[in-house]
Amino acid sequence: MLDWKWVRENKDFVRRALETRNSSPELLEEILAVDEKRRGLQREVDELKAKKNQLSKNVGACKKEGKDPAPLLREIEGIAVTIEKLDRELKEIEKIWEEKLLFLPNLPHHTVPVGRSEEENVEVRRWGEPRRFDFSPRPHWEIGEELGILDFERGAKVASSRFTVLWGQGALLERALINFMLDLHTEQHGYKEVFPPFLVNTKTMIGTGQLPKFYEDLYHCQDDLHLIPTAEVPVTNLHAGEILEEEDLPLSYVAYTACFRREAGSYGKDVRGLIRQHQFNKVELLKFAHPESSYEELESLVHDAEMVLQLLGLPYRVVALCTGDLGFAAAKTYDLEVWLPSQGRYREISSCSNFEDFQARRANIRFRSASGKVAYVHTLNGSGVAVGRTLLAILENYQEKDGTVVIPEVLRRYMHGLELLIPSVR
Repeated sequence: MLDWKWVRENKDFVRRALETRNSSPELLEEILAVDEKRRGLQREVDELKAKKNQLSKNVGACKKEGKDPAPLLREIEGIAVTIEKLDRELKEIEKIWEEKLLFLPNLPHHTVPVGRSEEENVEVRRWGEPRRFDFSPRPHWEIGEELGILDFERGAKVASSRFTVLWGQGALLERALINFMLDLHTEQHGYKEVFPPFLVNTKTMIGTGQLPKFYEDLYHCQDDLHLIPTAEVPVTNLHAGEILEEEDLPLSYVAYTACFRREAGSYGKDVRGLIRQHQFNKVELLKFAHPESSYEELESLVHDAEMVLQLLGLPYRVVALCTGDLGFAAAKTYDLEVWLPSQGRYREISSCSNFEDFQARRANIRFRSASGKVAYVHTLNGSGVAVGRTLLAILENYQEKDGTVVIPEVLRRYMHGLELLIPSVR
């Protein structure tokens, strides 16, 4: 959520910023109009209450002078009725204003490249050279099915399309990747591990910006609970409504969770394989940072996510998202894209963002400075990294002509010393 007083004072700047995000300025105009009506009603109520208070004082004076206070009392009663009516209108208009405000996206940081779509994202750097194969590299779904570790048919049978069963060495590799990432981030990068709920309430979803805008993308359950699309949602809200101490910042957390997304609007995209699943695993990195150092923390977070891919020996590139490709809550985002030989291109495997105080305002997460001043923290998060996409990248980049797949050396201790994935009987 944006600082509305600042928005009202900088309307033209906000309009231009929203246009670079491909966000219609009409919503801003609607909110401004509702806000003007809200403030007008508030002024009217305040003036009537002041008048009522003054008349009430006059009643006492009138009685002391022996005059009949009935006319004043009738006027006070009429004002009270009007105030009650206006208060109801004010509550209704405030509710409309607050609801509309939740649909207004964050504004891009001044360093974000201006562009209309992902085609105008800017490559920042690359790491690793894509492997040269002496055979035609196959897609991960073919490799996984031949190895007997990926079962798309049974995933669809017990759930629906875009669900997958991992068997044997595949399940072991998934678990190995999760443990490897958690150990790396806790032991070498200084993150504190947390294991949050996979179901959260509506208030929590609103806090990080998933609701109300992305209602159609979520899985909704009973009892005001929703399946999480990312660990960002529960972990960010662990400090909702709290005031942190300045000396404790930054707070750095890492969490493994399963994630659930309906992928609304993605029909026909990546229908085969593990790229776009309704259920998938992620190891997520989160930071609560001081506003003055949050962009330094963003660079640090990106580096920590990159280290996963470097240790696994997977070629990747870092891309700065342009204004038109930014997520709803993000002020700045870097994507990490891993090389997939079967597609001959890089695909997203991590998205690292600074939300500045956008989420902190929604969830009311603040910090107290040494001088006692209270302000909103900046929140950051990034995949450290998406487990399923890492698994498929390993299958494709480490595949051999005979159908086996080499296990990256750093994972072998998590896989009981296994060096090769080989076809096995389920």
